[in-house]
Amino acid sequence: MLTTGTLRVLAALAGAEFRRYVTYRQATFAGAFTNTVFGFVRCYTLLSVAAVTGSMAGYDAAQLVAFVWVGQGLLAVVNTWGHQELPERVRTGQVVADLLRPVDLMAAYVAADIGRAGHAMLTRFVVPVVVGLLAFDFYLPAHAWTYPLFAVSVLLAVLVCSACRYLVALSAFWLLDVRGLQMVWMVASGAGSGLYFPITVLPDWLVVALWVGTPFPSLLQAPVDVLVERDGGAHGLLLVAGQAAWVLVLVGVGRVVQRHAVRRLVVQGG
Repeated sequence: MLTTGTLRVLAALAGAEFRRYVTYRQATFAGAFTNTVFGFVRCYTLLSVAAVTGSMAGYDAAQLVAFVWVGQGLLAVVNTWGHQELPERVRTGQVVADLLRPVDLMAAYVAADIGRAGHAMLTRFVVPVVVGLLAFDFYLPAHAWTYPLFAVSVLLAVLVCSACRYLVALSAFWLLDVRGLQMVWMVASGAGSGLYFPITVLPDWLVVALWVGTPFPSLLQAPVDVLVERDGGAHGLLLVAGQAAWVLVLVGVGRVVQRHAVRRLVVQGG
């Protein structure tokens, strides 16, 4: 149960991670510039397809523009490709010190990730989206309530991704070297989240399987679909509800795996 003191500690961890990323000014600029360049490449590619067919996977030209540029901005916020320190701490044994702290390991990991995401939202998200707004006919929501719903969807996307990456990191208790599993995660999450293309271009049965059976669409596809108001407001509420469900499922799985990982560490003498 989270007490007031624990919440203050978690807030402090999030703030410390935010301040940590503020110091990486050159990396932030380089990342925002790279995302913007690839935004132009992806945008012109998808628009060329839409110019021939009239639309692409149910998105008109303005929605495709928003899909690309918001997706480029969210890439760093959600952070599917982010570097993780926990596997290295497990390999070196430093994780023992983390487990001795008065804050739960998973809670501390997620709190720090939220601080990182907050910094990325103010920097890596803003730059590509502003460029997209200035350079293209950008879809803007027709309803004011779409904006807060989008904010909730982004927060849930961060939590879903953080929980998934935490599970990958926990595998270090058994594998020690998790680089292979991290590569599988990056490829699968990229293809299934809408990073490369809207997943609606895939066959209907595969789209349903991705939405129902994996958390991947909750990472990028769901927040963007909420913002472009695809299929109306009721659909956006359904997407956010699905993201919330995945947060609960992944947190539950994470608690179980963490308990077994700690038990394994104790058995090995850690």
